[in-house]
Amino acid sequence: MKPFAAVVFIVCIAARAVSASTQAPNNADLTRWKQEAQRVTIIRDTWGIAHVYGKSDADAVFGMIYAQSEDDFNRVETNFIDAMGRLAETEGESAIYRDLRMKIFIDPDTLRAKYRESPAWLKSLMNAWADGLNYFLYTHPNVKPRVITRFEPWMALSFSEGSIGGDIEDVSLKELAAFYGTQAGADEPKNVSDGDGSPPEPRGSNGIAIAPSNTLDHHALLLINPHTSFFFRAELQMVSDQGLDAYGAVTWGQFFVYQGFNTRTGWMHTSSNADDKDEYLETVSQKNGRYYYLYGGKEYPMIVSHITVPYKTDTGMKKKVFTVYRTRHGPIVRKIGDKWVSIDMMNEPEKALIQSYTRTKSLSYKDFLKTMQLHTNSTNNTIFADADGDIAYFHANFIPRRNPKFDWTKPVDGSDTATDWHGLLSVDQTPHLLNPASGWLYNSNNWPWSAAGPSSPKRSDYPPYVETGGESFRGLHAIRVLEHRKDFAIDTLIKAAYDSYLTGFAALLPPLVTAYDHLSASDPLKAKLAPQIDSLRSWDDRWSTASVPTTLAVYWGMTLGEMVRAAARTANVPVDDYMVSGASDADRLQALVVATDSLTSQFGSWRTPWGEINRYQRNTGDIVQHFDDAKPSIPVGFTWSRWGSLAAFAARPYPGTKKWYGTAGNSFVAVVEFGDSVRAKAITAGGESGDPSSPHFGDQAQRYATGNLRPVYFYRSQLVGHTERTYHP
Repeated sequence: MKPFAAVVFIVCIAARAVSASTQAPNNADLTRWKQEAQRVTIIRDTWGIAHVYGKSDADAVFGMIYAQSEDDFNRVETNFIDAMGRLAETEGESAIYRDLRMKIFIDPDTLRAKYRESPAWLKSLMNAWADGLNYFLYTHPNVKPRVITRFEPWMALSFSEGSIGGDIEDVSLKELAAFYGTQAGADEPKNVSDGDGSPPEPRGSNGIAIAPSNTLDHHALLLINPHTSFFFRAELQMVSDQGLDAYGAVTWGQFFVYQGFNTRTGWMHTSSNADDKDEYLETVSQKNGRYYYLYGGKEYPMIVSHITVPYKTDTGMKKKVFTVYRTRHGPIVRKIGDKWVSIDMMNEPEKALIQSYTRTKSLSYKDFLKTMQLHTNSTNNTIFADADGDIAYFHANFIPRRNPKFDWTKPVDGSDTATDWHGLLSVDQTPHLLNPASGWLYNSNNWPWSAAGPSSPKRSDYPPYVETGGESFRGLHAIRVLEHRKDFAIDTLIKAAYDSYLTGFAALLPPLVTAYDHLSASDPLKAKLAPQIDSLRSWDDRWSTASVPTTLAVYWGMTLGEMVRAAARTANVPVDDYMVSGASDADRLQALVVATDSLTSQFGSWRTPWGEINRYQRNTGDIVQHFDDAKPSIPVGFTWSRWGSLAAFAARPYPGTKKWYGTAGNSFVAVVEFGDSVRAKAITAGGESGDPSSPHFGDQAQRYATGNLRPVYFYRSQLVGHTERTYHP
């Protein structure tokens, strides 16, 4: 069965320039903006990082979003273009189904209503956010927005949680387009995909908390280490006379510190493997031109709405209007056989924004726990530490309570009332740790059952849907550097976070060496691979820019992974696990032959040091990076997190390059010590500015590549002698 008239019509909109001029403010707006600006002071330190001081929280919001816009307005605007489903207005027809996916969940009229209903304090922050953006555009007439010429306060609710990939992005664009882009008898839309086909970097981050019992100075320590695409977040501080004083990583365009710390507490989010959403197989029938779905033995009419998606063309703007269907479970997003598939997920933008902001003002574990009870940080685990010496682990913050008789890893029967959710699991009903006896805890996007060594939560105490992942090489590495130590300080925790041991190859290479040793002396591979095996056999499994074995191991691992990917999928085993225990000796040896030949072909010899291949480069401020072997770049020693590297650098070759360039991984790193005062060191990939002409476009790149974190100037007194500029917006 196909949806009836899924695309209602396509019409032309009067041609207009996408980058329209910013709307001129009225006198009341301009007067208000100038008054807000005078209540804000921005101090740029010698790294270009903005320290924003305001009389009220709203003033601090006004100033920090103005400062973000100075650093990279394009990224600020793009995040909200994407969040509101308006990319096709600037990128054209290729973005139509990405926009449709967002608009199915993000409805402007609903957000306007939620804004009107918001508490006064939150409304004042959203007002200040919009004012700061609009004042920036007013004072920078040379900056031409691509789509959003005037920001409205309600728009802040469209992007309120901060993760790099939220729940909505899990909906397949290809299957969404196949369902909604097909009219009766027509082919499904072409060139719609869910990625570029490149091998995925294991998603996520590292968070580590060390209790006072395991530190030299008896103060709690926190490692903040998100792994995202580079330049996805700014680094800044926002302070107000109303008790706000937060520092850390801010997702471009948002008005709260997403991963960071204040005078008393610190928080780090890592992507979770908990099952926080469900798909339902809907039994659909059609009567008198209407669609119905079955639930509890009765038929109910589909909820129908119409969503308009404007898109840019060479001849002007056009639009498509889609008829979208929903059941009580949620919107229809794809089809399996004759069943339509709906999806249910967390979608509470006002509560999410409240949680995201209020945690930045929490001053104790008790305060922070209260924010977690809002249950809207849906896709993340959280690592916490505070000045009282508390350390804590919170598992995914939004986990529906479900009937355990169903397999929730697959779509369930939407007609069966027993598949309904029954509220949410509380913090205490999910894996949770507070001050474990081990004196440390961590998460590296692996399961929580090893989060604090012997003090970890027990898998048998929880339903299986609280965690769908497993252990990882990175998780094993974290345990290795944390256990049996009582001497942690800021610098030793930084050293642990950059520990060069590759647990993945410690597990992967021995079977390769054994396979080689079992070859007969007459086998041609015995002589052909002897030098390579000698190199790998004597290697200490540690990355460095000078290491040849690192190069050979990474090329071999990538090659073997591709060779066995289909078999691993058939066996329903993660490909890296299959490489250890499922790959044949022939596969392992042949992968080394291919890796050797590939290196020799590309670089003249397989004996090429890792740093000559693995590089950091940023040539422009474009959101999508372009790389050039002929232009300067910086060697990086650390590798993909896939191989167990805690410090992650997801690099690969690009069209026209032989060298590999990183685009994701250690995007921001900070280590914080909580005591009578806060001390911290940090680094941001590249630098603070997205402008290639700025001195802060790449002034942190060399430090980033070597893990040489710089001091954080958290207190205003520390900025003396380290100030580049002080000004009002």
